[in-house]
Amino acid sequence: MRTIANIFWLGTKELRSFLHDYVLLGLVIYAFSLAIIAQAQSSSQEVHNASIGIVDEDRSVLSRRIAQAFLPPYFKPPQPLAERDVVPAMNSGRYTFVLDIPPNFERDVLRGRDPALQLNVDATAMVQAGLGSDYAGQIITNEIHDFLARAEGSPPDPINLVVRIMFNPNVTTAWFTSVMGIINSITMLAIILAGAAVIREREHGTMDHLLVMPVTPFEIAMSKVWANGIVIMVAVGLSLYFIVRGLLGIPIAGSIPLFMVGVAIYLFFATAIGIFLATIARSMPQLGLLYMLVYSPMMMLSGSNTPLESMPPWLATIMQASPSTHFVSFAQAILYRGAGFSVVWREFLAVALIGGLFFGLALYRFRTVSAAAT
Repeated sequence: MRTIANIFWLGTKELRSFLHDYVLLGLVIYAFSLAIIAQAQSSSQEVHNASIGIVDEDRSVLSRRIAQAFLPPYFKPPQPLAERDVVPAMNSGRYTFVLDIPPNFERDVLRGRDPALQLNVDATAMVQAGLGSDYAGQIITNEIHDFLARAEGSPPDPINLVVRIMFNPNVTTAWFTSVMGIINSITMLAIILAGAAVIREREHGTMDHLLVMPVTPFEIAMSKVWANGIVIMVAVGLSLYFIVRGLLGIPIAGSIPLFMVGVAIYLFFATAIGIFLATIARSMPQLGLLYMLVYSPMMMLSGSNTPLESMPPWLATIMQASPSTHFVSFAQAILYRGAGFSVVWREFLAVALIGGLFFGLALYRFRTVSAAAT
C-alpha cells in the first residue's frame, strides 16, 4: 500500500509539473487537434469537389451523358459554359477543369472517326490537376464505350469487374491520415513526455532529492509512466470524439473504449522508451536527437505509413518484434473495421509481453543510473 501511495503522489507531482510546462502542454494540445486537422485536410491524395465547366457544342445524347457522368464527391456538378468564356473563367480560377465537346461529336463517334475532346486544366492545383485528368479520361472513355455498346446492340462484356470498398467507399485519404496521425502522436508524445520528465528532474536538481527520499527507482519510474500516460489517454479520447468524429466528421467503425485499453497497454512500452533514452541523454537537446533516431524508423516501418506487405519479408519479420507494429495493426482493425476483442487479443498480448520486457530493461537501466548517482 505504501508503494502504491508513493506512486500516486509522485504521479500527481508529475501532473502539476506538466501543467506548468506550457511548451509541453501546448505541444500535446497541438498534436491532437490542429496537427490532426492539418494532416486530414492538406495531404489529400484524391480528387475532391473539383470544379468543372462543360462547353457543349454538340448538344447530343452522348455529350449530355458525358456531362452528367461527373459526379460528387470527385467533381462538383458541371456548369455550362460558352466557348468565349473559357479563358476568362480559367484565368480567374473559377474552374479547375473545362471540357470542350466539339460539334458533331456524337456523329463522328458513331462513324468511327475518333474525334478529339479538349480538356483544359488549371495546373496550379497540382494534385487535383494531375489526378483529375486521369479521372476525367476514365469517365469519358467509359461513357463512350457504354454508348457505343448500346447504339450498336453489342452484347455486354462476359466479365464485368465491379470494385466495392467496404470500410472507406470513396477511398478518402482523410479517413486514414487523421487516425494514423493520432497513432503517431501517441508514440511521439509518450517518448517525449516521459523522457522530458526525467531530464527535467535532473536539470532542476530534484532527482537527487527524490533518490535520498524513502522511495525506490521503481516508484519514481512508475509515477512518470502513469502520469504521462493519463495525459496522453485523455488527449487521445478527446481527439477521437471531438476532432476526428465531431469536427472532421470521420466515422469510427469500432469501439473507442476498446482502443483506449490497447493504448493504455502500449503506453507502458512507449513511455519506457522515453525513460530509457533519458538515462542515456544528459540534456534535452541530446534527448531530442536520440528520439529522432528511435522514433522515425520505428513508426515509418510499423505499418502506419506503408503496409508491411510492401516491405521486404526479412524487414517485415524483424518489425514483428516492435510493439508499435502490433499497435498499428490492432488500432486499424478496431477503428477502421470494427474488430472486437476476439480478433485483436493476440496483438494486445504481443504488445503487453514485448512492452513489459522493454519496460523491465528501462527500469533496470534507470535503477543502475540512479544507484550510480547516489
